[in-house]
Amino acid sequence: MSQRIKAKKTKRRRGFTYLWIAGLAVLVFLLIYLEQTALLYVFATLGVTALLFVVAAADIGHPLPNPDGPAQLADAQASSSGTASKVSVQKSNGQSSK
Repeated sequence: MSQRIKAKKTKRRRGFTYLWIAGLAVLVFLLIYLEQTALLYVFATLGVTALLFVVAAADIGHPLPNPDGPAQLADAQASSSGTASKVSVQKSNGQSSK
């Protein structure tokens, strides 16, 4: 896809975003002006709930799990706090070092 087509799509999406923002701002203003606070509370609650669902479903900052990851993290935490790690280091044959 060329740069020009990508730029057009980005601008079109940005235009729809601004349209949504303007429409919702007008809706909120009308609800406040007409003193329909009950509807405003319902819409606000539904909006926050939808936002929480979107955030809960997002997989932000979760890289693929590393088999050595948890042991390394626990050892790093133990060394910074001055306490011994509670995670047992495993040898290459699968037995713990206890």
